[in-house]
Amino acid sequence: MEKSKLIEKAKRIVVKIGSQILEKDNDIDTDFIYSLANQIKKYPDKEFIIVSSGAVLAGIKKLKLPSKPKTITEKQAIASVGQAYLMQIYDKIFSQKDIIIGQMLLTIEGLQDRKRYLYAKETLNKLIEFKVVPIINENDAIAVEEIVFGDNDYLAAHVSVLADADLLVIISTAGGLYTDDPTNPQAKLIAEVKDLDSAINFAKSSKSKFGTGGMRSKLEAAKIAVSHSIPVIISPKTEDILEKILTGQEIGTFIHPSKQKKMSGKKSWLALLSSPKGRIVVDKGAEKALKEGKSLLPSGIKEVEGIFDVKDTVAIVNEEGIILGKGIVNLNYKDLKKIKGLKTTEASKILGKDIEEAVHRDNLVIY
Repeated sequence: MEKSKLIEKAKRIVVKIGSQILEKDNDIDTDFIYSLANQIKKYPDKEFIIVSSGAVLAGIKKLKLPSKPKTITEKQAIASVGQAYLMQIYDKIFSQKDIIIGQMLLTIEGLQDRKRYLYAKETLNKLIEFKVVPIINENDAIAVEEIVFGDNDYLAAHVSVLADADLLVIISTAGGLYTDDPTNPQAKLIAEVKDLDSAINFAKSSKSKFGTGGMRSKLEAAKIAVSHSIPVIISPKTEDILEKILTGQEIGTFIHPSKQKKMSGKKSWLALLSSPKGRIVVDKGAEKALKEGKSLLPSGIKEVEGIFDVKDTVAIVNEEGIILGKGIVNLNYKDLKKIKGLKTTEASKILGKDIEEAVHRDNLVIY
C-alpha cells in the first residue's frame, strides 16, 4: 500500500518521545508538550498513545543535578522523582486542552509474562475506550538493567504491537535516516525505506547527555513494528509535527510495513517477548513438518532439555542446534522425556491419558 494511504487510514497512533526531544535549555520543553496536546486535540477521531522518555531527565531538573546519574541506584532514585514530576507537567498542559491522561509504567520482565502482557493490553484498550491518552514509560524506578529498551525505542515498538497500532511515530533529533551523519552537508535524507535490513547499514549509534538510544536502536525497534504490519515514521522535532505527518507532508523517513501475514496476538508475544524455559530437539521429519505449519508430535522429539511445566515456553531446535522457533508446551518436561520419539497412541498408554500434540501449531512460532 502507498505511504499516503497508510497514513490516511491510521487511527491508532503511537508517538515516541525521547529524552533529547523533551529537553530545551536544560529543562523540560513545555512548549513542545503544549504543541503536542494542541495537535492531538485537533484529531478527535484518532487514538493517540504517547511513549515518553524523560523520567531521569525530569528528576535531574527537579533535583537540580548537573548531569545524568552514573549508577543504576542513582538512576532509579532520580527516576522515581522524575516520573511524578513529568506526569505532573503532562497532566497540567493536557488538561488545558481538556485531555485526560493516564500513566502506564512497563518493564520487559512484565511483558514477558503472558498474563501480565494481556492485562497491560486490556488496560491500554480500556484507557482509550475512556478517551484517555495513555502516557507510557519504562518503569525506571524498578528496572534492574541500566538500559533495557534503549531510550524507549524498543518499548515504543512493543507498545505499538501490544496496542495493535496503525502507525508508530518516533520523533528523533536526527529527523530521519540519512546516507551519512546528518551533520555532514553531503548527507541526504532517505525519505522512504522498504528494505529495512539494508537501511540499517546507514545507521550510526549515538549517545547523548540524557538519552541512551541512537539511530540504529530506532531502526532495530522499527523492525519489530513493521514485522507486524505497522508502518513507522522517524521524524524531526518541528512545530506541529503530528499535523504535518497526518496531512501528508513530506517529512522524516517513512518505513513501509512488512508484506508478510500479520501474526496473531499470542504468536506475536511468543515470538518477541516470551522467555524459553527449556529446549526441545526435533528430528528432520519434525523440522520439515513444523516449517509446513504443522504441530509438533511426540514422535518427532529427539531430546528434551531444561525444567518446564505445562504452558511454559520452550525453544524448538533442530539436530544441528539451530533454533527453529518457540512454542508453548502441552506437557511438562518429565512427561515429554517419557514419550519422546513415540507415536501418540503409545504415548497415551504410557501417560495414561489421551495425547495429541506436544506443541499445537496455534502455539508455535517458526522463524
